[in-house]
Amino acid sequence: MAALSKEVVLSARDVVVAFGERNILDHLDLDVYRGEVLGFVGGSGAGKSVLMRTIIGLIPKREGIIKVFGQYLDTATEEQLVAVEQRWGILFQQGALFSSLTVLQNVQFPIREYLNVSERLMDEIAVAKLEMVGLSPDVQSKFPSELSGGMIKRVALARALALDPELVFLDEPTSGLDPIGAGEFDELIKTLQRTLGLTVYMVTHDLDSLHAICDRIAVLAGGKVILTGTMKDMLASEHPWLKSYFRGKRARMANLES
Repeated sequence: MAALSKEVVLSARDVVVAFGERNILDHLDLDVYRGEVLGFVGGSGAGKSVLMRTIIGLIPKREGIIKVFGQYLDTATEEQLVAVEQRWGILFQQGALFSSLTVLQNVQFPIREYLNVSERLMDEIAVAKLEMVGLSPDVQSKFPSELSGGMIKRVALARALALDPELVFLDEPTSGLDPIGAGEFDELIKTLQRTLGLTVYMVTHDLDSLHAICDRIAVLAGGKVILTGTMKDMLASEHPWLKSYFRGKRARMANLES
């Protein structure tokens, strides 16, 4: 695993997000360090994706502060927010590709939104990103409906990398993939993280991914982060949920290594 920098690129403090009267996130604190792969885990419905969507501005929070790259998002001007957004990339759980756009056009979308460059340069950037995620040129003219689940994930990852981000948000990146495909995607993420120097914030429930590529793991329960640390820390915890998740009957790798 990577030697972790102590530079905090993302910080959440006292974050409260509620749906109706129910607090999904209840005064949550979390730091993400530059250059790490952080796995964010929790039970179904615990709010893992809610925090990610709150950070990127899709869900409003009721309390707390979020700071990314040293910028407080609540007090940022529109220009400052745009500058921050250009430094992150996002892969949503189902890929969230635009069905009416080709693969090439999907990857070009953030380039069109944020940069003023020629069509030729946009083509070159998009092709390079598709090659980076292991897709051959023959997919460029295809539409999402013509792609497999694994290919959709790779196109979505290429789009997330289109602006050369420093921080990448991945929401359940291996969900829906078979074990071989999931393993290949894990290896791709780790390779890109090493070669590009990315910071990766990964919402996941995939134990194999947590073992294979995460430098640290943060565990969400009861609306709060109850533990952050390495896989060794997770396996050593006596918290009931952590014991069940990391050392339970389906935690084959955990059982082998503990």
